Amino acid sequence: MSFNSKILVWDVPTRVFHWSLVICFLGALLTKDSERWRLLHVNFGYTMMGLVCWRLIWGVFGSRYAKFSEFIKPPSEIKTYIQSLLTNNPKHYVGHNPVGAIAIVLVLALVLLLTISGYLSYNDLGGEWPERLHDQVSDLLVLVCFIHFCGVVASSYLHKESLIKSMLTGMKDGLQSDKISSAYLGLGGVLILAIALFWWIQFL
Repeated sequence: MSFNSKILVWDVPTRVFHWSLVICFLGALLTKDSERWRLLHVNFGYTMMGLVCWRLIWGVFGSRYAKFSEFIKPPSEIKTYIQSLLTNNPKHYVGHNPVGAIAIVLVLALVLLLTISGYLSYNDLGGEWPERLHDQVSDLLVLVCFIHFCGVVASSYLHKESLIKSMLTGMKDGLQSDKISSAYLGLGGVLILAIALFWWIQFL
């Protein structure tokens, strides 16, 4: 199917969440081995935990394509989509495709596990296993993010649209009838303000 217009698919809160999580994870990786930057590392972790908790709520009550019910697909549909990729005629999804959805669920689950184990380790709760688990989950999350990035690049090529750009602008190829009704700009601003306020309080 060909589309002749760009439509709004990703609301502002979803985009703020996505790029804030990327920044925080990169920040946490860059500061993880430095005792000098340990507090910064911890704050990145707490921010990630807060972001994921918010995303879980938004996945239930958010805009159409942000909802889990919209993009989490049954195994049969995932298989069909993969087969369409192999034939170089991928099925177009306005929101997340079924394979991308798997990556999102994995990232959310791993970030929760990462931040919980990090909290236990930082507060010396549970002995040595939380620290070992924290390191292992961190490595696994890096791998999942790398695979996800490669998938985004490959999918952008196959679908002939930039998925990275769409997560910046919120716009994708589609029919006008498929666009979301609101960008939730105000809520996106509240999310940015909440993140900024958290960091401001930490360094008072």
